[in-house]
Amino acid sequence: MSSPSLRVSTTAHRHLGFNRSLSPSAPQNLFTSLSFPPSTFPKHPRKLAAQCQKKQGKANEAGSIKMKGKPGNVWSVDNELAAQEKGKPTKRRGRRRVVKGKRSRGGGGRAVLVSGAMLMEVETVLQTQEPVIRPSWNTFSSSVSGIWKGVGAVFSPITAEMEPIDFGSRDEHLYDCYTLSRIEAVPSSSGGPASHIQRKINWVTLNPYGEKSNINESGRNHVLPQFEAFNFERSDVMEEDVMGKEPGLVFFEDGSYSRGPVDIPVGEVDDSNYYLSPTFKFEQCLVKGCHKRLRIVHTIEFSNGGSNIQIMRVAVYEEEWVSPVNLPDQSDSELDLKPFSQRKRTQSSELAGSWKVFEVSATPVYGEEMDQMVFEQENGVPYVYLCTEALKKRSLPGSAAYFGEEEMIDMQDATMLWLPGGVIAYVDVNKEGILCIGVGWYSDEGINLVMERDYGVDGKLKDIRSKSEVKRRWSDPQPE
Repeated sequence: MSSPSLRVSTTAHRHLGFNRSLSPSAPQNLFTSLSFPPSTFPKHPRKLAAQCQKKQGKANEAGSIKMKGKPGNVWSVDNELAAQEKGKPTKRRGRRRVVKGKRSRGGGGRAVLVSGAMLMEVETVLQTQEPVIRPSWNTFSSSVSGIWKGVGAVFSPITAEMEPIDFGSRDEHLYDCYTLSRIEAVPSSSGGPASHIQRKINWVTLNPYGEKSNINESGRNHVLPQFEAFNFERSDVMEEDVMGKEPGLVFFEDGSYSRGPVDIPVGEVDDSNYYLSPTFKFEQCLVKGCHKRLRIVHTIEFSNGGSNIQIMRVAVYEEEWVSPVNLPDQSDSELDLKPFSQRKRTQSSELAGSWKVFEVSATPVYGEEMDQMVFEQENGVPYVYLCTEALKKRSLPGSAAYFGEEEMIDMQDATMLWLPGGVIAYVDVNKEGILCIGVGWYSDEGINLVMERDYGVDGKLKDIRSKSEVKRRWSDPQPE
C-alpha cells in the first residue's frame, strides 16, 4: 500500500511539471501556542519557494479562548462567539514580500489572480453540532470505482499561473492533459469485503499555447484535439497506486475524501539530517452530483523542523464518471469537460456575501485512554464525525494581485489561488498557528463545495471539514 508521503528530487522531471524555478523567500516568523513546542508552522507558508532554505525565526506566544454560554440557550455560545468575532478588527500580519510577476508564454495576463484570505463570519447558527454516523468503507469504495475521463493542469503556487506539465515532440511546453482513470475495489486476500482501492491513470498531454486567447496570429482559433482523438490504451501511465484504510484518509459516502499524513514532523532541528526535508502529498477530492469530481493535489515540503513550508506544486484534475470498471465505455458521446486553459477564472466577488453552510467535520481521537480494540479496528486513528449548519458571511479579501508585464506585486498576505473552472486552492496559517490546506469548487448555480484539512502546532492532524455552501439569493424581510 502506497504511503501519502512523497519524496521529491530537486532535479526537474518532465512528467511532474517542476519546470520553473521559484525565487527564494524571506525568513519565516513562527507561531506558538501555550502548551506546545516553540518549533511550529511559519506565519506565511506561501512565502516559501521550491528551493530549500534553512532559516529559523522567532516564536510568538498566543493566548487562549474561554467559552461561556447563557443557561437555557443551547445556541448562545455559538452566536455570542460569532458576535465577538464580527467585532474584531482584521489583523494585518507579517513582513512585506514583493514578487516580480512576468507574463510568461503560458500566462493568463490580467486573468491570473492571487489574493489574501476571505474571512467567514457566522451570522446565525441554524444547527449546533450533532454526531453523524461514520460513512461505510464499502459505500465509499463503490462510489469511487469505475472508469473516469478527465482533464488536468498544474499551476504555480506563487502566482497561480499555468505551468508546463510536459514537453512535446519538438521540445515545446505543453500545458493541458487528458486523463483516463481505472479505479476498482480489490478484494481482500482472506476473501472478505474489499479493503483496498486500486487506481491506474493514463494520460496524454497537449496545448503548446498555454492559457491565453484562442486567436492565433493569423486570426484563426487555436483548436485543441478532442479527448476521443487519442488512444489511451497506448498512452503513458501517469500514476498507479493503492488506497486503503490508511490513518490519514477521511472519506465520505458520496466519494469525496481528504488524504494526507496524520503527523507532520515538527520540533527541534537535527543538524545531522539538515539535508532531509519531509515532503508530502495532500490529495483532496470534491464530488458534484455523484458523477463529476474535482481532485486537487498539493505537494508540500516541510523543512527546518517544520518551520519552513515550501509549496512545491499544485495539480488540479476534473473527472467525469463514464462506466463501471467491468463494462468498458461504449458510448460515442464527447467528453463534456473543457481543458483548464479554455476556462475562465472565478473572481473573489462571486464568493463574497451571505451563504448557507452545511458542514460535516471529522476529528481524530488521540490519547492513551483510547481502547486498544477500537484502535486496532480503526487501523490507527478513529474519527468522530459531526455536522452543523449556519448562515455565514464571507468578506472580500484584503489584498488581490493580477500579474501583468513586469509588474512588482506585494505578496504580503497572498494566500488564495484563483484557478480556472471555479477552482480555489489555499494554504495558510492562522493566528492560532493552525495550518489549513483547503480547496474549493464554485459553480455558477451559486453552490460552493469546500474541503479543508487542519494541522495543529504540534504537527498532528486536527480536523477535516467538508462543506456545502449555497449562496443566499433571497432578500431580508422588510421591517413592519
